[in-house]
Formats: sequence, C-alpha cells, structure tokens
Amino acid sequence: AAYFVPDALMAGALLGARRRGARVRILLPGDHIDSETVKRASKATWGELLRGGVEIHVFEPTMIHVKLFVGDGEFVSVGSTNFDMRSFGLNDEASLNVYDRAFAEQMTRAFEADLERARRYTYDMWASRPLREKLAERLLVPIRSQL
Repeated sequence: AAYFVPDALMAGALLGARRRGARVRILLPGDHIDSETVKRASKATWGELLRGGVEIHVFEPTMIHVKLFVGDGEFVSVGSTNFDMRSFGLNDEASLNVYDRAFAEQMTRAFEADLERARRYTYDMWASRPLREKLAERLLVPIRSQL
C-alpha cells in the first residue's frame, strides 16, 4: 500500500487474520514517499501489528505507489484505493477485484519480486525509533482519519 494508516477496526482485522493462521505481509514505502505526514501517522500503528506477527517490509530503491491485495491465493484487489479511512470513506477510489488463481499467482510473483528489494522492519526497529518521530506521530492522532 502506498498509504497505510489503519484505524483500530482495520488493524484488528489484520491481527485477527494472523491469529487464524494467515500470513500477513505488508509492503510499504521506505524513505522515498510523497507524504511525510502519512508516513509518520502510519508508523505509529506498526508496533501492535508487528507484535501480533504481521510482517512489514519497507521498499528501499525508490518510491512505491502500488495498491495491491492478494488473499488466499485466488483473490486480487488492485486499483487506486489506499489502506486508510480517507480512501475507504471519502475519496473516489476504484479497485478491480478478481477471483482467479492464475492472476493471483502472477500478482504474488510481482509482490515477491518487490519484497526482494525491500527491508523487513522489526518490532525492535519500531520501538527504538527516535523520540522526535514518536512525538510527531502523537501530534498527528487527531487528524489520522483525514490522511
């Protein structure tokens, strides 16, 4: 996801999938992103997800703006929808949802290729981020739903 700012319900759904045994891997922009505000608001949510076994990877080489979801090896959603409340409830977004195992395999291969160029982010990395980042994240709490 290019912009990943899950609310409690979305984070709960991801953690629930993990508890049911699903592998949840999220690929996010690294240093190259067009909105530092979104990056800060996003990172505030990573701790709970990482503790719950969700894998977060940050793309290293350049900006990544993909919005792709592959589920159960047969469902693919791709389009303009980010993983945030603004995209789900306010913006005019569109995604193509396809149930097709061959297409899901093809999109999984593309995702795996992108993961090769990403760095896995750990809970320890998240917990040891600088205090100034933590403070900036806290300041953004009131406007998270608008990002």
